[in-house]
Amino acid sequence: QVQLVESGGGLVQPGGSLRLSCAASGFTFNIAHMAWYRQGLGKQRELVARISSGGATNYANSVKGRFTISRDNAENTVYLQMNSLKPEDTAIYYCYRMGTSYWGQGTQVTVSS
Repeated sequence: QVQLVESGGGLVQPGGSLRLSCAASGFTFNIAHMAWYRQGLGKQRELVARISSGGATNYANSVKGRFTISRDNAENTVYLQMNSLKPEDTAIYYCYRMGTSYWGQGTQVTVSS
């Protein structure tokens, strides 16, 4: 069955960095378009970044220049490198296989001093 397992979340100070990972299984990863979403407390879930099967990327305006999405097809893993983190980046971050109903369980990112 399809599984998306996120890791790498945690507590970080403003200006710090985190790298999230999403390990995928149960489908042909190298032809899948993938994305990271986030949901802050009391807010709607929003798209953070997406990457096509060919490696094309798109970002939310709020994270452009700070976050980088990438993928390793040999490892069936998609990453989100987050730099210059701000308190408003605090949220649960979810991995998503685009065009399907498959979501990961989420990983908490908290940016606070």
